[in-house]
Amino acid sequence: MKEIIVDKEEELFTFLRNNLSGSKNNIKSFLTKKMISVNNKIVTKYNYMLKQNDVITIGAKTINSFLGNIKIIYEDDDILVVDKPSGMLTIATEEDKDSSNNLYDVLSKYVKKKNSTCKLYVVHRLDKDTSGVLLFSKNEKIKNYLQDNWNDLAIRIYYAVVVGKTKDKDILKSYLKEDDKLVTFSSKSGKLAITEYKRIKTNDTYSLLEINIKTGRRNQIRVQLKEINHPIAGDAKYGFKDKTIKRMMLHASKLIVKLNNKEMVFESPLSNIFYKMVE
Repeated sequence: MKEIIVDKEEELFTFLRNNLSGSKNNIKSFLTKKMISVNNKIVTKYNYMLKQNDVITIGAKTINSFLGNIKIIYEDDDILVVDKPSGMLTIATEEDKDSSNNLYDVLSKYVKKKNSTCKLYVVHRLDKDTSGVLLFSKNEKIKNYLQDNWNDLAIRIYYAVVVGKTKDKDILKSYLKEDDKLVTFSSKSGKLAITEYKRIKTNDTYSLLEINIKTGRRNQIRVQLKEINHPIAGDAKYGFKDKTIKRMMLHASKLIVKLNNKEMVFESPLSNIFYKMVE
């Protein structure tokens, strides 16, 4: 994300051409993809007239929400894609009904502030301690379409730091089931879960993995890595508790979704702490 303060009145496209590197088509794509904000409001018109001291934001915009700063990766009339922080629920659970610590309630207030009739729908979820790309829908029809076809429409890339030195690459397959406390475990009566990974880097203690999940079972990555004796660092629920690690080392880095006859790519950069653990 980049911010620039306007020093004189001029049209938006002219300003971007003078202040950004890249071709005309490249800069036009920023506007058509709604990646340009003026004073925290998305602007797509080339001839929008800027005023002195306007603040131009290029890339993922940030909202000062009821819970600090939450990065919005992309937003249009149908979907809202955010960069979820670790330690925050996607939506409130029976055990934790505190609306101040779940993204759904925070973002529902955000969209209603812009449009009082707008509703937000959960399409998929990330675990509380997982960070990264998370997509919501503003349209129930879109929500149903995505959920009904999620495994066919979505490619999900994660990164994880796990305990020990893994194979160079592997495909993990097992049948997973949940108990009454929402703890996932292998069971012949469970649903098929498929996780593919490749090792990016390793040292004597940890390995950094790039992970592509083919199915979307609850806690799938965490459980299957535990089952091969390489639990995710910082994952107290599934086998690795260490007070020196401040978060679970699992990050949803990229989401590719086919929607409205086009492929949409959303990304969240990986924190340096992932790389530092495997130096």
